[in-house]
Amino acid sequence: MEITWYGHSCFRLTERSYATVVTDPFDSKSIGYDSLKLRSDIVTVSHDAPGHNNTDAVKGTSHVIDGAGEFEIGGVFITGVQTDGSGSGKKKAKKDGEASGRNTVYVFDYDGITVAHLGDLRDVPTQSEIESLGTINVALVPVGGGGGLNAAKAAEVISLIEPNLVIPMHYSTPAAKLSLDSLNKFIKEMGLSKAETQPSIKVTRSSLPNETHVVVLDYQKS
Repeated sequence: MEITWYGHSCFRLTERSYATVVTDPFDSKSIGYDSLKLRSDIVTVSHDAPGHNNTDAVKGTSHVIDGAGEFEIGGVFITGVQTDGSGSGKKKAKKDGEASGRNTVYVFDYDGITVAHLGDLRDVPTQSEIESLGTINVALVPVGGGGGLNAAKAAEVISLIEPNLVIPMHYSTPAAKLSLDSLNKFIKEMGLSKAETQPSIKVTRSSLPNETHVVVLDYQKS
């Protein structure tokens, strides 16, 4: 399976013979980055805000998922777990164009490889929410504060989920308009001296590290 980051909280998950997924497509006028020009079978929306709900930007979509539930589409098993969207980031979220309210965490299962997209998770999940996610191989985690987790909370959530791979999202970049924290805060919080970056990542069972490993994906224009 290949994971590519298109800015903010938007990723594309692809695997031969399986449905393609795009997560949280954004409105570039509100969020920044280049306008999205993607195709996908499935689009997931973590919550109803301009940074996460621009489903019209993705062509060829046959299924839009915008809430909790269990789904099987094109060989991909998807579990949506609703989390509490309220919290300390509420005022900041409105200022940055990120609506407050419910958030849905999605877990995508591609033939036993699981990817969790945490959406705009703002607070550390409850134990029952953590258990609902199951075993996570790859976690796509907001780290820049604003409407999502800040660096310290992100590190705490990672310690609870214990994924093999962590890919940060939702942080300040030169292409973003939102006022968010830098990636460096998260890198330091994880005890790392620098970030390992790459254009995309291909994940197989044999490539998964035993210990949690942080991989930073370069922003890709679609």
